[in-house]
Amino acid sequence: MIRLARILLPSDFSELSSEATKYACGLAEQFAAELHVLHVQESLIVPEYGLAIDWTELMQEAKKSADAKIRSILGPEWSEGRAVVTAVVEGTPFVEIIRYAREHAIDLIVMGTHGRSGVAHMLMGSVAEKVVRKSPCPVLTVRPVGHQFVMP
Repeated sequence: MIRLARILLPSDFSELSSEATKYACGLAEQFAAELHVLHVQESLIVPEYGLAIDWTELMQEAKKSADAKIRSILGPEWSEGRAVVTAVVEGTPFVEIIRYAREHAIDLIVMGTHGRSGVAHMLMGSVAEKVVRKSPCPVLTVRPVGHQFVMP
């Protein structure tokens, strides 16, 4: 029997992430699983060229904003009485998602994907694809509206 104790929902706060949220919440309910919601804030690597910009302060403000957003993803009506863990980390998204999954013994990752192919995929790459290839656990990818699973 499949046992899902911990489900990871990586979120970039996009519409794709909100579609994946529906699946992650449904699975967490079905399996009475702990739901981990993770946002990876990409590091800013910008040469200064004499500019007097404090990148540390900018990143701290961005993290505060992400902390507030991540707490609102699920909504209090769904979260109340359920095991929910939220985290905001800095780094390369696919690396940090995989690291988080390993460190927290995640059983399933549920994440959105654009479903791009061809040249668009080559140029833009895919965080979801990299996670699928390197993940220590199964990954459910959710495509945009219009591509959801519907019982026949």
